[in-house]
Amino acid sequence: MNRIPLIILALCIFASCSYDESLDLCTLSVTLVYPENSIEPYEGAPVELRGLGRDVVFIDSTDTQGQVHFVVTPGVYEATTTSQFIDSTGTTWWRYNFNGVRSMIIVDPDSTNQADVMLKMSRKRIVR
Repeated sequence: MNRIPLIILALCIFASCSYDESLDLCTLSVTLVYPENSIEPYEGAPVELRGLGRDVVFIDSTDTQGQVHFVVTPGVYEATTTSQFIDSTGTTWWRYNFNGVRSMIIVDPDSTNQADVMLKMSRKRIVR
């Protein structure tokens, strides 16, 4: 009879040690969507990804299709971008400024984890 409490105690200790401490990682693809009749996506546009409610910041740049792929833990994120592009192909040079933000991006292992950031454009003529 003295062994029953000891067996119950041992079972409780082993059951409490079964916690899984691994982190689920998800790939989030962020695509910059440029305004119609502006420029094509280009490699090197910076994108910042912030974890909302956490002190987590990821920074990367786009590939030639205007996409960035982040590997992050599940959560809620915000993607921002600000970039300049100078068009010097013609006789008149132009500086294009692109800004965009996308909030409340929910990253979850059970979803597609894709987000489009719609960009706003302004342009200014460069006088040489």
